[in-house]
Amino acid sequence: MVTVRASLAPADRFVTRHIGPSPDETRGMLATLGYETLDAFIDAVVPEDIRLRRLLALPPGRTEREVLQALRGLAAQNQLYRSYIGMGYYHSFTPQVIQRNIVENPGWYTAYTPYQPEVAQGRLEALLNFQTMVADLTALPIANASLLDEATAAAEAMHLTEAVASVPAGTTPMFMIAEGCHPQTIAVVRTRAEARGVQTVIADPASFAFRPGVIGALLQ
Repeated sequence: MVTVRASLAPADRFVTRHIGPSPDETRGMLATLGYETLDAFIDAVVPEDIRLRRLLALPPGRTEREVLQALRGLAAQNQLYRSYIGMGYYHSFTPQVIQRNIVENPGWYTAYTPYQPEVAQGRLEALLNFQTMVADLTALPIANASLLDEATAAAEAMHLTEAVASVPAGTTPMFMIAEGCHPQTIAVVRTRAEARGVQTVIADPASFAFRPGVIGALLQ
């Protein structure tokens, strides 16, 4: 029977929302293992030389609301300056329609099957929609999904072209990189290409002679 006090307990504390083993479940597991208490179990399985015999110096616990308030206070101390680093790194603007319907839409990150309780399903669906849209816009048969940054996406595109391209026998696959690409992008593509046995050529796309063996090109 749930008491009134228990039913009115704060709902924003992690402990009240935790789905770990209850005290009865813990006692049952310990009994199965042959131990009476959790301390006795720890004494038996954790080596003495790595155990910490003192209490952790932790601050008092906070509720979820208190932590969010503290984090917002820290974030408010940041000062935003104009970025001059360039090379593909710059501030961006997210339209409200995208922020509300995609970034803040739980349908993209809420698990909906019991066998895969993670955000991967919504993320994979979003990537599939992204690939479908890119394929429709470019009228190309293949489109890769967005990756961590421009450099890794470019390397993945090179790998994709190497996987589907037909190269004459005895010819080393060649991948052209426009000389105007960012240096970090060129470096990542060349590193991945070397491991795949693909020759990279830095050139001007307007004057580069495309010939048999060229599997693709990276333009910017």
